[in-house]
Amino acid sequence: MLLHSPFHQSTLVHEPDQEHKKFALLAQTFQALGDSSRVRIVWYLSQKEYKVGELAHVLSMSQPAVSHHLRTLRQLRLVKVRRDGRTSFYALDDRHIDRLLQEGMEHVEELM
Repeated sequence: MLLHSPFHQSTLVHEPDQEHKKFALLAQTFQALGDSSRVRIVWYLSQKEYKVGELAHVLSMSQPAVSHHLRTLRQLRLVKVRRDGRTSFYALDDRHIDRLLQEGMEHVEELM
């Protein structure tokens, strides 16, 4: 069984409450990335910083829609914001998510 492999033994906490919290947070992360607009936002932010308006333009989305998605991604600490005066710049805040995106994209490209 996969969960009993030595690799997974060291990554799982054996306290039921902690384990439940880990899996709940993992599910929230995958749920956030389960939306194609959010995946596109994260993909672009993994390349460089963007202002909301710039993201809205490259994604052909409204600024309020992009802001809404960014709020969700920030709450999960997948995206960070840097302020310069009144201007906010957004970037990917998690190298693990970058690797997950890269692996996922490789998988999808193999399917196509």
